Amino acid sequence: MKFVSSMASALIPKTWPFDSRLLPETACVVGGSVRDALLERQAEYLDLDFVLPDGAVAIASAIARRYRAGFVVLDADNQIARAVFDQATIDFAQQVGPTLETDLQRRDFTINAIAYHPPSDRLIDPLNGIADLRQQTLRMVSRENLAEDPLRLLRAYRQAAQLGFTIDSDTRASIRELAPLLQKIAPERIRHELDALLSQPNGSACFKMAWQDGLFDAWLPHLNAGHAQQLANLDSALVNLPNLPGYLQLLHGWKDTVPAGHYRSWIKAARLSRLLPLDEEAAHRWLMRLKYSRSEGQAIFRVLQVQPYLDRMAEQNGCLSKADQFFLFKFAGTSLPAVSLVALSMGIPATAVGVMVERYQTPDDPVAHPTPLLSGKDLMRGLNLKSGPQIGQLLSAIEQAQASGELTNADEALIWAKDWLAE
Repeated sequence: MKFVSSMASALIPKTWPFDSRLLPETACVVGGSVRDALLERQAEYLDLDFVLPDGAVAIASAIARRYRAGFVVLDADNQIARAVFDQATIDFAQQVGPTLETDLQRRDFTINAIAYHPPSDRLIDPLNGIADLRQQTLRMVSRENLAEDPLRLLRAYRQAAQLGFTIDSDTRASIRELAPLLQKIAPERIRHELDALLSQPNGSACFKMAWQDGLFDAWLPHLNAGHAQQLANLDSALVNLPNLPGYLQLLHGWKDTVPAGHYRSWIKAARLSRLLPLDEEAAHRWLMRLKYSRSEGQAIFRVLQVQPYLDRMAEQNGCLSKADQFFLFKFAGTSLPAVSLVALSMGIPATAVGVMVERYQTPDDPVAHPTPLLSGKDLMRGLNLKSGPQIGQLLSAIEQAQASGELTNADEALIWAKDWLAE
């Protein structure tokens, strides 16, 4: 079968960051890049996977040296290496089995088992993956292949969300039967697939399917229908976002530096917060078990911490006392974008959420970004106090008075502190 490509296709050799003549005649592109080209899905970052009958690591090394690209051996035993260019990652893998068809037979789903041979502009499709692409169906190559790497079970729902595909009924039945195997998978790999799934626009619906099929029984045993409904409410909020300048960009933003391959956005953080156990200690254990970084775990947990304030806001039609607003912003911190999305999903009026977001985006807002009126050193110096628990208690009391609007500057706070001590 001939492959008719557009000039923007990632499979056209002249779009690659190296000369295709450096590859042996037998080299083929496989996997997601072939699938996405057939679906006319374009990505900003080029990611190609080549299969070669032999010499994969040596060829990858030679290409990386010639173009001064990064180079790493991913798996010496199975001869898999990677060359990293500025705008592309190219993987080279040794063919598994005596033929390319044998290699393709070992893959997860038929749509990922299509190869492209550049010199002849020919597609190699022994498992009818192209037909499944046309039918928008995710179909397993074999039950044994799924069992060989159980993470493929979870990947099915992520790819279904990513592509907007339906999972074949026999494939889904096999996934249900094999679901207990996921408890043996390393938590880092589970977290990566969970993050990828919840980062897709249709991720919540496919997450619910995966949960119903038992894929999270070992990792998220506390989940129930209420959690699924909260995810659905978030999706409804995303469809009906208020018209706030830059709001969608804010939700997709994340201030930390993100390693390649990680999925970070405040939308994902909001979704994950809806899956946390209500008990704070249990929520911390859950985040630690799935190996979330300290910064990301704290960002997600902060959304859970402000839940009491959001509940009051919902009960009071979007209104909060000045003190409650002060502490909502304090506990939310940089997670406020995720908090605002959760607020919308709870039915809090868009006008109230808009005010919240506007205050957050105003650096000198006295409620959203308050400056502490006094430090511990100020108190010790001004009131001739010694370091101890009393300083912390006094700072907390001053903060409460500042939150309610009773105190607005350092001089007032010092006088107030003196009276507080006298009482």
